[in-house]
Amino acid sequence: MTTTDTIQSGRVQKAPENFLDRSGIQTVVAESKQGRRHFIRNAFAAAAAGAAAPLAVAQGNPVPVEGGDPNILNLPEHTTGLGQGVATDGYGKPSKFESNVQRRQSPGLTQTTQASVSFAPLQSLFGIVTPSGLHFERHHQGWWDIDPSKHRFMINGMVKTPKVFTMDEIMRLPSVSRFHFIECGANTAVEWGNVAVPTVQYTHGMVSCSEFTGVPLITLLEIAGADLKNGKFVLAEGGDGSSMTRTIPMSLILSGEVLVAYGQNGEMLRPENGYPLRLIVPGIQGVSWVKYLRRIEVGDKPYAAKDEAVHYMDLMPDGQHRQYTNIQECKSVVTTPSGGQVLLDKGFYNITGLAWSGRGKVAKVDVSVDGGRNWRQARLETPVLSKALTRFNIDWVWDGKPAIIQSRATDETGFVQPTYKHLRAARGTRSIYHNNAIQSWLVQENGEVKNVQVS
Repeated sequence: MTTTDTIQSGRVQKAPENFLDRSGIQTVVAESKQGRRHFIRNAFAAAAAGAAAPLAVAQGNPVPVEGGDPNILNLPEHTTGLGQGVATDGYGKPSKFESNVQRRQSPGLTQTTQASVSFAPLQSLFGIVTPSGLHFERHHQGWWDIDPSKHRFMINGMVKTPKVFTMDEIMRLPSVSRFHFIECGANTAVEWGNVAVPTVQYTHGMVSCSEFTGVPLITLLEIAGADLKNGKFVLAEGGDGSSMTRTIPMSLILSGEVLVAYGQNGEMLRPENGYPLRLIVPGIQGVSWVKYLRRIEVGDKPYAAKDEAVHYMDLMPDGQHRQYTNIQECKSVVTTPSGGQVLLDKGFYNITGLAWSGRGKVAKVDVSVDGGRNWRQARLETPVLSKALTRFNIDWVWDGKPAIIQSRATDETGFVQPTYKHLRAARGTRSIYHNNAIQSWLVQENGEVKNVQVS
């Protein structure tokens, strides 16, 4: 389907970026401590309703129907005057008109900001690369800006020669650059039981995609003479206050995919993303991508570290805990139209979103506008890379009637993204991690888009 003179192009009002002021956040946190988690959902809903009206006014500057457009007829200052000089900002920054596009915290999610999460604004991004300054964050003891000249990286355990590397030594070794997504295992966790948050930033914003540069971990293990036959696992240890430690199967490392990375999107890692060194484990939940990486120990058994034995486990319907479910299964989400946005007109829209799989490439994405009754295959925009975000698009003409928009991804292994009904049948409703169910957005007759669940 293509736009023609007979099909009016629709307009989308942006979703509010921030729903609660500081006092509202404090109230939500206080209520959550009392166990009243529903208060979060109610507070979001009330704040979103109040934000919609001023947004419509602020965003709109439509072309006049009659009399000509003054934005064309009158030459603006930037056409007639002298602009700013080169390199007024030694490090570039976004336009002041985009200053509201930021990572955001979800109120009431954690007790402290040091052990918390910031969500990437997926609804405001294009393509597949997440700018470094908008990359989601997850910390257990807060972030640090570490002096690279003093940082050391050790390899020990089942090795012939334990080694200690400086950053300079690592950066002199042959490097590779690859695009990969990273997703927190708890992404979409608040939606397990029911709808909890209003926008895609908060439902799915713990995923990002970057070009990472570094040295394959297998190269460093070979330098240390690691026992690659009997060594079945490694322990990755971070240098933050929590000394985050994770078990990584050697089978992942032997492929050469696992990187000890210092670069992100063409520059050094940002401090909040692990500067000066972090682990890159493609397709595996983000907690294993250990930041501030200081040590790799080679062993023959899983290490059962704290965040493997107590946290980051799946609670099954029969009450058992399933450990080491590290792979991020095939998943997708529509980012426009999505929750908090408003369709201002009937007519043509481009439905767009992101898909990804920890098992390889995305093979196809189907889109439904009637709650899953009928599906159409979307266009996958190039490049389609393994274990990276994939952008999809599909044409849609909205007739002004209610619509439920969904996306369903299939990866190259044949795995199909499940509905909530199928996911809950296998996993129950008390889980936290690895929610890859199909997301639903309800477009109401007034154009407002709401987060809903369709079983």
